[in-house]
Amino acid sequence: MTRLTAIIAAVLVIGGGGVAYVMTAGQEADRFAGCRASNVAGGSAQIGGPFELVSETGETVTDADVIDKPTLIYFGYTFCPDVCPLDAARNAAAVDILEERGDMVKSVFISVDPARDTPEVLAEFTDYLHPRMLGLTGSPEQVRAASKAYRTYYQAQESGDDEFYLVDHSTMTYLTLPGHGFVEFFRRDVSAEQMADRVQCFIDAA
Repeated sequence: MTRLTAIIAAVLVIGGGGVAYVMTAGQEADRFAGCRASNVAGGSAQIGGPFELVSETGETVTDADVIDKPTLIYFGYTFCPDVCPLDAARNAAAVDILEERGDMVKSVFISVDPARDTPEVLAEFTDYLHPRMLGLTGSPEQVRAASKAYRTYYQAQESGDDEFYLVDHSTMTYLTLPGHGFVEFFRRDVSAEQMADRVQCFIDAA
């Protein structure tokens, strides 16, 4: 073997190893690829992050306190006339389906209307929907920071009525896993059964 041939062979071996390493690393980094049905510009790391809010029991909690098991997070408000109750009920139904399969998942409802959604109001709302659903509120600054972390949108409509105004808001549900953070979002047209199947896929892959 000539020196040139030896060099070429070495480059091929090293290069092949590099390709294999990149492929293996990519597979490891995207262990949930087979479960995903959505794409996030810039990757899933762009969504989620630390937050500090007030629970429906009046305690200050952080994301580390809240996301202690697979968690479905929804941003809405209790005075919402139709969308929020339907979405939250769908999430609660998915949680029940998963529990029947042996997987414990938490449903979290974060209010984007802290002026009206006190811990007491949230507790009544979440208890009606599911005994294990957790309601979170906070100061306007705390809610804004949590919304920004999850890239959600909300805006109170202009109204002369300080009691019965509506709030425009995004309607995605976000799946977060301990140790992994945000991994998937679900649109409104996903059924409870479809949500449960996809959440279970992520749980199994984790």
